[in-house]
Amino acid sequence: MTTTDNQRRRERGPLRRRLVVDITPLRESPDYRRLWTGHAVAILGTQMTRVAVPYQVYVLTDSTLMVGLASLAQLIPLMVCSLFGGSVADAVDRRKLLVITECLLAVVVGGLALLALLDRPPIWAIFVLVAVSAGLSALESPARSASVASLVRREILPSAFALNQSLTQVGAIVGPAVAGVVIAALGLSTTYAVNVVSFLLSVAVLSRMRPMPPAHAVTRPGLKSVIEGLTYLRSKPAVMGCFLADVNAMFFGMPRALFPAIALGQLGGDAMTVGLLHAAPGAGALIGALTSGWVGSATRQGRAVIISIIVWGLAIAGFGLSHWLPLTLLLLMVAGVADVVSAVFRQTVLQLSVPDHLRGRLSAVHIGVVTGGPLLGDARAGATASFSSPAFAMVSGGLACAVVMGLLGWRLTALRRWTLADAEIDRREDRTGHGGAHGTS
Repeated sequence: MTTTDNQRRRERGPLRRRLVVDITPLRESPDYRRLWTGHAVAILGTQMTRVAVPYQVYVLTDSTLMVGLASLAQLIPLMVCSLFGGSVADAVDRRKLLVITECLLAVVVGGLALLALLDRPPIWAIFVLVAVSAGLSALESPARSASVASLVRREILPSAFALNQSLTQVGAIVGPAVAGVVIAALGLSTTYAVNVVSFLLSVAVLSRMRPMPPAHAVTRPGLKSVIEGLTYLRSKPAVMGCFLADVNAMFFGMPRALFPAIALGQLGGDAMTVGLLHAAPGAGALIGALTSGWVGSATRQGRAVIISIIVWGLAIAGFGLSHWLPLTLLLLMVAGVADVVSAVFRQTVLQLSVPDHLRGRLSAVHIGVVTGGPLLGDARAGATASFSSPAFAMVSGGLACAVVMGLLGWRLTALRRWTLADAEIDRREDRTGHGGAHGTS
């Protein structure tokens, strides 16, 4: 082999490492591996339920507004339980909290399975169960998110978040695609039943993790603990910027509530088409996550958040204009790539800016934003489409998302300029007691 060939191999090697997702966290940490695996088991069924509920509501009511309201019904329990769940996650054994909430989620989804056996299930009962499910998920998610930073080295934390995103996006692809097939072939009740089984299998995996009690004295769960976390958040403008950026993207650019109407009307499809629309953003995000080896060497994480959300908005606007299924799916995949890049760097900014005794509460705010924003976006899209059209709701929302993000990026200097050097400054401030609120017994 010539010298030139050897040189080319050396040049390609680092490129592969920058492109391919880094699995070091899975190799190094058995407990992170169990946390990741447990989520992998549960996420398939959860994604199937996320397709089944709006499809069921739309079939029963023939109303995009009711689909939007089904999402809105989840907002209040999600926001309240998310904040409370963050204070609980900082004060109790996080593994135990995960196990208990997933057991309860299995019971709630089981209720949806029983309702689906009825010829005309009451809409209010579906709304109640999805609201309870949202509340339980909001209790679970902060504990799961806050656990990651204590299970892996700081140096590989972005890689761990990229792996989490890879997993989420695999579920977002496979779950909706399978849901379309299962709903069409076996019905809604079977679709919900798959989610029940997935939660129980996840509980079995998570039970093998070591206990994760609080490492330091903390404030007891409750209003004081929540206020302590929110007070600390005010001292972190870059983290606040990440939250505002995500709210903008999801409020203006979340197309999920319109998938049934667009699939059955604008595209002339069926339940399978609905599943494909739900799966397409996940397919793009999976591509983005699996080629995320470069995230560890990125130097302008805040700027990457801003750019990726602008791309998301423009892709969603294009989606609203498309009447050809392949182009529609391609644009949703582009949006998915942008979304996963934004998510990895937003998580990096959050987790590296916050000390462990506050990660549950700040993760809870993040979870509330990440999950509450899409619910508001669903309600906005459904209401807008009800007095105009699904296409107008998506095009106007996507363009608004891109424009607002450009303005926010210009105004949010702390986010635009954030780098890993800022995380080290935050870490030193927290050690010396100048970085905000600290836990008390």
